[in-house]
Amino acid sequence: MAALDGLPPLREVIQRHGLDARKALGQNFLLDLNLTQKIARTAGPLDGVTVIEVGPGPGGLTRAILALGARKVIAIERDSRCLPALAEIAQHYPDRLEVIEGDALKVDFSSLATDGPVRIIANLPYNVGTQLLVNWLLPERWPPFWESLTLMFQKEVGERIVATENDDAYGRLGVLCGWRTDARMAFDVPPQAFTPPPKVTSSVVHLLPRATPIPCAVDKLEKVTLAAFGQRRKMLRQSLKSLGGETLLLKAGIEPSRRAETLSVEEFCRLANAL
Repeated sequence: MAALDGLPPLREVIQRHGLDARKALGQNFLLDLNLTQKIARTAGPLDGVTVIEVGPGPGGLTRAILALGARKVIAIERDSRCLPALAEIAQHYPDRLEVIEGDALKVDFSSLATDGPVRIIANLPYNVGTQLLVNWLLPERWPPFWESLTLMFQKEVGERIVATENDDAYGRLGVLCGWRTDARMAFDVPPQAFTPPPKVTSSVVHLLPRATPIPCAVDKLEKVTLAAFGQRRKMLRQSLKSLGGETLLLKAGIEPSRRAETLSVEEFCRLANAL
């Protein structure tokens, strides 16, 4: 891709700017430009789309998104050391890259979505990825400001996102994602694709918002999933005791002797509504 976009190879950029990946920031730089293009393509055609990216680092994925025709990329980067490398990309793509320096957990993402369709594409920092996803899943107003999420996580987290009832990885995250999105695993990324290589395989997950999720109060769904999976080996009559136990379960039409991992998303929503 360096030949296609006229920018120098990422290894050269990293060396020139002294960008060693820092564990404290959850950084693992993705240098394989074929893979960054594959991630960007997973989000679908990008013509006319505004893309929000979190943690661009030296800009490998940013370059792929721009090269594939995104109208604009808004990149949120906490590490000031990466800003000069991103400025070079912005200069190469005039008026198409906006870089915001700051903590993504403190950004009002919906305020960035002011013009045209918005998709979020990101190799998320490992230490904040799950919290960001939950924040994007649980706004009170739905449908959300984004039309898709294409995100990289540790494979273990990806499996939890797409899990359904009776899967070993099924838990609170699977319920929240299954309630509001259609989520699928797109592909795995091996450790050697990164610098430095993480100790685990990563996975790209693609999520599309459901147009009409089952009506349910977010705070109540969070309460029942937290309680149910907090003691997942126990029967629900016991794990949900603090929320009404057997009375709540019978009200929702659910057998009290069942366990959390056997309940479907629809049944968890019934529990939340009964609560």
